[in-house]
This record gives sequence, C-alpha cells and structure tokens, in this order.
Amino acid sequence: MFKALIDTCVWLDLAQDPKQTPLLLVVEHMVREGNLSLIVPRLVSDEFQRNRERVAGASARSLATHFQKVREAVTKGPADAKRKKRLLAELDDLNHKIPLIGGTAGLVLERISNLLQKTTIVETSDAVKLRAADRALQRKPPCHRDGKNSIADAIVVETYFDAVKRGASGERFAFVTHNKSDFSLPNGNQKVPHSDLADGFSKIKSMYFVSLAELLRRIDPSTVTELVWEQLWQQEPRTLSEILGAHEVLWRQVWYNRHKNREWMVERGKIRIVARDVWEKGKRDNQPQIIDEIWTGALRAAKRAERQLGKENIGPWTDFEWGMINGKLSALRWVLGDEWDMLDT
Repeated sequence: MFKALIDTCVWLDLAQDPKQTPLLLVVEHMVREGNLSLIVPRLVSDEFQRNRERVAGASARSLATHFQKVREAVTKGPADAKRKKRLLAELDDLNHKIPLIGGTAGLVLERISNLLQKTTIVETSDAVKLRAADRALQRKPPCHRDGKNSIADAIVVETYFDAVKRGASGERFAFVTHNKSDFSLPNGNQKVPHSDLADGFSKIKSMYFVSLAELLRRIDPSTVTELVWEQLWQQEPRTLSEILGAHEVLWRQVWYNRHKNREWMVERGKIRIVARDVWEKGKRDNQPQIIDEIWTGALRAAKRAERQLGKENIGPWTDFEWGMINGKLSALRWVLGDEWDMLDT
C-alpha cells in the first residue's frame, strides 16, 4: 500500500482542470480498495475548505467570460446576416450550458471534501512546527523564495517526513504537489525534489511526484487506464434549442388533448357556443359556454396542430402516457424557469 500526501494545490486543480478530473475517480477507487491511503495534514484540509467557494465561482465565471468575448466578436464580425444569426443561436445554446458545465467544479469539490473528511486528519505537532520554523529562518526550501511566506508549505512537507519516519517496514510513501517552484529542483528536472529536500525522498520508500497521474500509474497502471476512460465519457447536456423544441411539441400535445375534451363536451351540449354579447351578459364564470369566434379559432388551431404534430403524436393516450406527457412538460418548464406543475396552455 502507498500512503500519499496530496498537496492542496493538487486537490484544487482536480476541480479547476476538467482534464484532471477523471483522476479523482481513480483516487476514490484506490482508497476504497485499500491500495492507497491518504495523509491529510490539518493545514491541507483547512486550505482546501477555505478555497472551495473561490474555485467553484471562478470556474463558472471563467467560462462565462470566454463565452461573452466570443459572442461580442461574432456580433462585431463581418459575417453575413444569416450566418451571424445562426452562430449567435449556437452561442445562446452554449450560454445555456455554462451553469451546467461550471457546476461540475462544485460537484468535484464536494467529492474531494467527502474524501478528506473520511480520512483521519493529521494534527500539526510541536516538533513539526519547530522544524518548519527552522526551514523558514534558514531560508531552506520551500521557504527559499523572496517575497513569499512559505511556512505553511514547510509544515506540510515536514508533516510528510514525520509520517515517513513513523511508517512501518514495507510501507511506501508519496508526496504529490504541483508547487514546483517551492519543492522541485530549480533550473533542472522539476520531477526531482529540491536538493535541500532530497534526503527525505528515495526511489522506493518515499517518492516525489509533480503529477498525480504518475503516482496512480505507479500504484496500478491497469486501473488508471480503465477508470480514466470510464470517467472521460460524458453525457452532453441538451441545447437550449432542443429544450425549447421539445417544450413546443409537449405544449401542443397538452393543448390539443384539452381541445378534444372540450370538443366532446360541445358535441354533447355540455358546453354551448354563443355570441360574444350573449357571453358578456352572462355570469363571469361562464364555463358551460364558449364564444363562437374563439371556438372557430380553436378549431383552426387544432387542424394546424394535427398537421404539425402528425397523426402518430396526437393521441389518444392511455392514462400512463398522458401522465408522462404532463410530467415531461412540467419538468421542461421547471428547467426554463417556471414553478413545478405549471401546465397552463
């Protein structure tokens, strides 16, 4: 088994970079199967929680900003009017997807948070604090860069070294970070730790990685390949035009069914067709009556609906099918901003 300390920046990058997100599934799987155990210092846990909202918000804002720039470029561009209209319609579909795509960062952050919370947090010991402070005073990595307070990074790496020293015989350890400037060899192979940190690492027991994927491949190459491919498959969200098109069909089906019910009542005298002046002289609750000109327009609209929908899409419906149609219309209207069960036609 590998025991790995994964730096805060790696966890946050998993949420910010969609290309890295599939690796989270592999981590979850390996932890569940007992091939990987996480070392989570208190600092890493706290830093992650502090940055969650910022990363989730930045993900959605970044997509929205890029989209807006593209839309402005198309609007100002020299393309002919028809082509520009078509492009803008496609961009409107993309704009509809942005909350869905941007929202995936929040879901990934929640999965990471659950993973960290299930792991025993390593509290910072006084010995670790002293060694980290000594690094800062002597300006040793990761505290060697001008103008940067890296005492937190020093505590993290010293917590890792402490875990390695306490490790049992046969246990293997790994330190994973994307912070190459503070931890890696400067002006050389950045996959190698800084020379002042090198004593804490080795080729077998304590390994240094600047890529989470490389660690996971070292643990189990076949699992990485299988699970990453599984995670790379994504279901494409429906476009706005697709949603509006489906809504239009369902709206017409519901309206047509209600029209046919009213037609049945008219034929049996349960609803009377009257002139407008007769209707206006009656009670305002005129459910048993319908104005003649409105009924004529409804008959024309029904013929139009029959042509547009086709005979196979106008019923009659079973109770189950009718429930499905109404449920679909309610769901699409909720997506478009209405309240649930809004079925007015």
